[in-house]
Order: sequence, then C-alpha cells, then structure tokens
Amino acid sequence: MTRPHKPGNCLHRADLARATGCNLETIRYYEKIGVMPAPPRSANGYRCYDEAHVARLGFIMRARDLGFSLEEVRSLLALVDGGMQSCAEIEALARGHLEDVRERIADLRRIEAVLAETVSRCSGRDVPECAVIDALAKNPFATTS
Repeated sequence: MTRPHKPGNCLHRADLARATGCNLETIRYYEKIGVMPAPPRSANGYRCYDEAHVARLGFIMRARDLGFSLEEVRSLLALVDGGMQSCAEIEALARGHLEDVRERIADLRRIEAVLAETVSRCSGRDVPECAVIDALAKNPFATTS
C-alpha cells in the first residue's frame, strides 16, 4: 500500500517510486531519455511529481511489461502527447509489436526443442562425457577433412 501523498499532491521521486513500484534509477533514466517529463521543483528545490506523472509512469511500465521497446513506448507517447492519435496508428504499432512477440515465441520454441533433445541425450552421470557440452562445442561451420 502506498503512503499518503504530500500536501498539494506533490510527490518526491521516492514517493513516485513507491506509488508505481518503479525503481528510482529507472525513473531517473526515463527522465534522462525524455519519456518522463522533468517535474517542476518545489520552493525548497525538490522535484515535485503529481498524479499526471504517476499515470504516465504507469503507462510506460505497462507498455514495458508487454515487451514494447523504449522506442515503441516513445512512439506511443508521441501519439498520445500530440493529441492526434488514431486507433489505426496505435493498432499498427501494436500489431507490429505482436508480430515481433510471435517471432520471439517461435524462436524460443525452437530453442526449447533443441535444448530438450540435447538434455535428453545427457546421461547425467558423474562422467566426463556430456552430450550438452558436446553439442555446445560442435561447430556447425567447421569443414571436415
């Protein structure tokens, strides 16, 4: 559970981190690369985050959880920030990302199959010969003479 916000809804960076579950260093990084806007400063010089920052960071974190790259997040935010987003533009970006995810899943399935087959050939006994090491050491590009 998050602690109550500071008076006037001014959150310090640690409060923002607690409110969103985001790491402090990640928030700093997002500010540095421009996906999080720099917050105004309070009279005593502290950064003063508000609910808009909480919402934006939540958006970024959810997009990252879905595997969107920072550049894709930046593109989504540009559409939203400009107020000119259309569902068609966002769908195209999301559809492209979905295709990338499906390709990665297919790659992982191929890796799983090869690894499962290799592990199944391993005796697991306390001997120096090991099918896993043999498979990793094999150079598929080597020429036989």
